[in-house]
Amino acid sequence: MNEPETIGKILSMKKIAVVGLSDNPERPSFKVAKYLEENGFEIIPVNPSIDSWMGHKSFPDLPSVLQKVDVVDIFRKSEAVPEIVKQAIAIGAAAVWMQEGVVNAPAAAEAEASGLLVVMGRCMMKESRRILSDLERTKQVPR
Repeated sequence: MNEPETIGKILSMKKIAVVGLSDNPERPSFKVAKYLEENGFEIIPVNPSIDSWMGHKSFPDLPSVLQKVDVVDIFRKSEAVPEIVKQAIAIGAAAVWMQEGVVNAPAAAEAEASGLLVVMGRCMMKESRRILSDLERTKQVPR
């Protein structure tokens, strides 16, 4: 968990269900999802309190998403994570990413035991920017 190799593998996946995605542009979930979408990721909003996000239909929960999900990006309180992880496992997601401030070690262990890649307590946007910056610095950015 949280190893650079794991982070790199997850960031190579492109279809991300963002659980707890807000339609408020001031919220971190909105900002991170917008950045990810602008950088080639497909965003699937998951929030029962909104109908859509930036033109994308929002789903009330992961089982309602009718397409393959690579990564489940979690913007919910740590105590909500176990149920989200169970849903991620049930829908066949490849990875679970718990954003900064979201930490649930038993749920992370359950996800890993089920074969999912896991990152916990890190920001997907910041990690993506860091990796791009590292590639640029070493002049490995594809042109």
